[in-house]
Amino acid sequence: MAKPIMVQGTTSNAGKSVLCAALCRIFHQDGLRVAPFKSQNMALNSYITEEGLEMGRAQVTQAQAAGVKPSVRMNPILLKPTTDVGSQVIVNGVSRGNYPAKAYFRMKQSLIPDILAAYQSLSAENDVLVLEGAGSPAEINLKQNDIVNMGLAALVDAPVLLVADIDPGGVFASLYGTVALLEPEERARVKGLVINKFRGDVSILEPGLKMLEDLTGVPVVGVVPYLDLDLDDEDSLAQRFQKSGEGGPVDVAVIRLPRLSNFTDFNPLARMEEVSLRYVRSAAELGAPDLIILPGTKSTISDLRWLKQNGLAGAICRHAEAGGAVIGICGGYQMLGKKVADPAGAESGGAEEGLGLLDQETVFWGEKARTRVTGRVTGATGIFAALEGEPFRGYEIHMGRTSGQEQHFAQLDNESADGAVRGNIWGSYVHGIFDRGDFAAKLVNCLLAAKGLEPTARSGDWNAYQEAQLDRLADTVRRSLDMDLIYRLIGQEKPR
Repeated sequence: MAKPIMVQGTTSNAGKSVLCAALCRIFHQDGLRVAPFKSQNMALNSYITEEGLEMGRAQVTQAQAAGVKPSVRMNPILLKPTTDVGSQVIVNGVSRGNYPAKAYFRMKQSLIPDILAAYQSLSAENDVLVLEGAGSPAEINLKQNDIVNMGLAALVDAPVLLVADIDPGGVFASLYGTVALLEPEERARVKGLVINKFRGDVSILEPGLKMLEDLTGVPVVGVVPYLDLDLDDEDSLAQRFQKSGEGGPVDVAVIRLPRLSNFTDFNPLARMEEVSLRYVRSAAELGAPDLIILPGTKSTISDLRWLKQNGLAGAICRHAEAGGAVIGICGGYQMLGKKVADPAGAESGGAEEGLGLLDQETVFWGEKARTRVTGRVTGATGIFAALEGEPFRGYEIHMGRTSGQEQHFAQLDNESADGAVRGNIWGSYVHGIFDRGDFAAKLVNCLLAAKGLEPTARSGDWNAYQEAQLDRLADTVRRSLDMDLIYRLIGQEKPR
């Protein structure tokens, strides 16, 4: 059975996901069979496996770092928030429905058999499992029946590395306070402290590191410098949301919906030098972009109402009426139609008039669509005419079924049609449609041509780019951490 090592954090966004990805890549580089594991993930950024099962995107990135295919066993429980006090609960890749927070808190102990079955199955196939916690283990109001932090560490007898983000300040208090709030048996599991995202001369930190070790009785195993990496992020705390969009001549505005999901769809566009991609939350921020993208959402109707309340709906319609380009992906595609109805309460219930930019209507019914797809554009019009015939691949995750009078945007290889198109407006259910380098380049060249500019965008290998980012991450973390100690924690000899 695999030896576990667990990364927990003093807060959300401390760097747990990225540090786990780094350890997965280091162990993989060193010839060990390794896989990631997070018993419970709360995120709207999800992924569909080859088997048609849904899992958290962070574990997909970690699987890539480990050199293995993503498996739903790596994330047996996924919580997708639908409101501020409730989530859709996905177990082993399949939805079990929407639950208020209190109801889920009462039921989560019943999910331990699912967690252990997934863990043991992975453990039997690997030398090392890299476990990721969630939030902080010192949330004393949530420690009862914990299944993702120290509760999981006890279940599988895992040593713990505790990581803290130095960037916002208070890193010593954060680490000391977290250790102090742990029970004695939990504190004994913490074998190392890690300070993350450090900028500056580490020698200035050293007196504080020694004091921290004396206060906690736990060694500091490393200080990881701040890295400007381009990896798929886990949640809405991602720094890319704060970026101003400085870059190339093509201005792309992605609407930052309250329940925005799968925003990693747009990472391939953001990295193109011709594109200036930004996330906007108000009509005042929108300006006059070359392209507006309505992204996926976990709550289509409530986010559609939000668009209307803050003036963005009107601004998007005026942009489209003036001949501007608009793309909708998944829930964003549904919003482009005339109406969205949820009679069975699959998400939030009720019905709402859409933006009316496409002659389509969506009704939520039946099972959630969860499938990987390939296809080809068959209905490119307007400034996007050059996309005609372009192949793509991706995956679908949605409850709604959309129908109407518009021409379909694409034909899938499973012989079904996808999306709809009218002039410079199109929508699709396919997440990841921009991941194929040729598709993204042709899309950007369409926008450049519409501005009277030379179509200079070139195809890129997104997978090779991500691999290089992971190697850079692993090299930095390897130099920053006491890898001799970490190898001792997993009972392995460090390769020389």
